[in-house]
Amino acid sequence: MARLESNFKPDLMAYLRRHHGDMCRHWFDDIEPLDIEGGVVRMLVNEPVQLRYLQRCCVQQFTEAAQQVSGRLLALRFVGPEEEFTAAPEPSVSGGDDLPELGEQMLLSPDYSFENFVVGPGNRLAHAAATAVAEQPGRAYNPFFIHGGVGLGKTHLLQAVTQSILSRNRRAEICYISCGTFTDAFHESVKAGRMNAFRHRFRNVDMLVIDDIHFLAKREQSQEEFFHTFNALYQAGRQVVLSSDAAPQDIPDLEERLTSRFNCGLVARIDKPCYETRVSILKTKARLLDATLPDDVPAYIAARIDSNIRELEGALTKVRGVAHAMGVPITLDLAKAALAADPTANRSAGQPNIQLIVDAVTAFYDVKLTDLLSKRRHKSIALPRQVCMWLARRHTRFSLEEIGGYFGGRDHTTVMHAIRTIDARRKTDDRFSDEVERIELDLTETGA
Repeated sequence: MARLESNFKPDLMAYLRRHHGDMCRHWFDDIEPLDIEGGVVRMLVNEPVQLRYLQRCCVQQFTEAAQQVSGRLLALRFVGPEEEFTAAPEPSVSGGDDLPELGEQMLLSPDYSFENFVVGPGNRLAHAAATAVAEQPGRAYNPFFIHGGVGLGKTHLLQAVTQSILSRNRRAEICYISCGTFTDAFHESVKAGRMNAFRHRFRNVDMLVIDDIHFLAKREQSQEEFFHTFNALYQAGRQVVLSSDAAPQDIPDLEERLTSRFNCGLVARIDKPCYETRVSILKTKARLLDATLPDDVPAYIAARIDSNIRELEGALTKVRGVAHAMGVPITLDLAKAALAADPTANRSAGQPNIQLIVDAVTAFYDVKLTDLLSKRRHKSIALPRQVCMWLARRHTRFSLEEIGGYFGGRDHTTVMHAIRTIDARRKTDDRFSDEVERIELDLTETGA
């Protein structure tokens, strides 16, 4: 057994960041190289979820890095603190060697923890309830049902609950699957005459977590089986956690008895994140990826994209990719160039969009984007912000609520006040009126 050189880990991580930057996470720094035995590098990972994730997703990249920095044809193996070469067991239920054939568990991502979940007005109830469930499974809220649009954080909360419970009790038997896996396993079990194994798998766990439960719609036999599975778990005091794109009563063709049971616990809705939450999400994501972002970059991306978290992460990935390809640090100008053709800009033919308005106003008044979208009320910031709102109302199809949300999460009354203020000042201040017309002329020329 040979010891590794002291520069092995720094060189390994540097190679990964240079060649596999999208894969790297800040917690990679906690991985410790142990030794080399029989041409195999052993890397110690203390957290079970991180260990399983690395074993499933990162062995190839780490092996490549180890070979490059050592100049040797090495293999690489991730190991836990209580093992040598055996893989960490994936959290699952017991019951026989044939059970894995009934459907594979969804892989837990270390990114999806409570620590990395950004709480805002649109998800505060869901987060609080998820935390309570993780602390008192089967007793706090059972069942716990989360619903909301695509890419708003439902899966993140499901995984956070799962990881939190496993961190307290590694022996907890948790089944975390998609609804599609459940229905496929059910039909395969019926065909193979293995319903006893199926029921043992899903009815003898400490917690059943199912993502996208709305896919039970129109599946009468699957609904029947899930109804009995739910009852068995609920009556035994076992926790059930579900997610869906719609509230229980809004899932089409779902049996009334299932709707009733889903509603008997806590139903929490997740809404689209507000501007401040979007900024925080981008900063959190950047921290996870070890990416350095000037404050005006997340402010710019958050102002530009208000659809969902996945779109935000996609924009950040695009900006990082362009910066990496060019070999330059991320700046506001680079972010603007990288996202210039992004369809989320909502630009109509011949009309300026809000981002063009913001760019024109910040350039004219020489103010920072972060200040413009902040809560600051100083006159030097408030006036340009009001001009932006006035121009946005005049040249875009956005509602007052949408414009207010764009400018730091303000309500429609603030936008109405801004419009009245600019209209009134233009009538009494010719110089100011000329300034606004000059900005407006630049906008129409740019948007043409």
